[in-house]
Amino acid sequence: MRKSKIAYILIGALALAGAAVYFAVDGVPAVVAAPPTRGSAVKAVYATGNVEPVTWAKITPLVKGRIIDLCICEGQTIKRGAVLARLDDREERAALRELESRERFLADEVRRYKTLIGKNFVSQQNYDRASSDHAMAQATVAQARKRLENMVLLSPMDGTVLRRDGELGEVAEPGQALFWVGKPKPLWIVAEVDEEDIPSVRLDQRTLIKADAFPTEVLSGTVRQITPKGDPVNKTYRVRIALPDDTPLLIGMTTEINVVVQEKENALLVPITAFRDGRVWLMRDGRVHAQSVQAGIIGDKMVEIVGGLGEEDLVVSDPPAGLKDGHRVRRAAPPKPAG
Repeated sequence: MRKSKIAYILIGALALAGAAVYFAVDGVPAVVAAPPTRGSAVKAVYATGNVEPVTWAKITPLVKGRIIDLCICEGQTIKRGAVLARLDDREERAALRELESRERFLADEVRRYKTLIGKNFVSQQNYDRASSDHAMAQATVAQARKRLENMVLLSPMDGTVLRRDGELGEVAEPGQALFWVGKPKPLWIVAEVDEEDIPSVRLDQRTLIKADAFPTEVLSGTVRQITPKGDPVNKTYRVRIALPDDTPLLIGMTTEINVVVQEKENALLVPITAFRDGRVWLMRDGRVHAQSVQAGIIGDKMVEIVGGLGEEDLVVSDPPAGLKDGHRVRRAAPPKPAG
């Protein structure tokens, strides 16, 4: 099972991000150094999930049977009760005719015994036995009719046929999904959040969404539902993220989500590579000096600094190993962005 910790996203200017360049000129190492930047610091809970309709149903057969008729209707709007598929019911019809014939015979027997008991030609016990046999036959006929009804798969709702998986001639098994029917809008993401993260999740929290189909976009959503009972095996809680009607996400897409649990605008940021053991290295007059700082939100790329650092300080983005306070350094140009 994926064991995610609370993820942090820092959105803002990332002028200091990137690999530092080190080289020596006359034995003096060169480092990339720049002032901290201002941007939004966002603390978020990470999870993955799939896009689903809010209203939908999975249609599966209740009995085993060969598919002899199938609705070719993916993407079409249908009404409740519309026929989606039929299974071969010849054996079921033959069995029903036989059972109905026996039921009629036993009904005649009950009527005959009722007449004879009035004339004392049969005992009450014989009449009761005939009545019991007839009642059992009626129940068996009802079961056979229900089985025959189950050979036809009907839509349980008005909606759109979202997907069809059955094929003509295929033997369908009970529980095998042959159709998905639902409303194309609204949509939501059904995600699984680790139990260690779920205390931070609340209704109506803003959510940032990434999907492989839209690699350059950060989409939005809102926490709509939190399942009260978690999964004790996977140690997760189900969270549903409501999507706006104009979302480009499609049903079935996989997504990565970050539920925003804390956000700070205009935060002072330095690269995560610059922050080590509660301090950063500053470059002043050609030398480096260790500076203790107080961190706020710590992310995978950037760190919010809430104390101990000025906006004009030159922060070494990736200090080389063995650096000591007062060492002479040269300032290197920052690496050019990839691409």
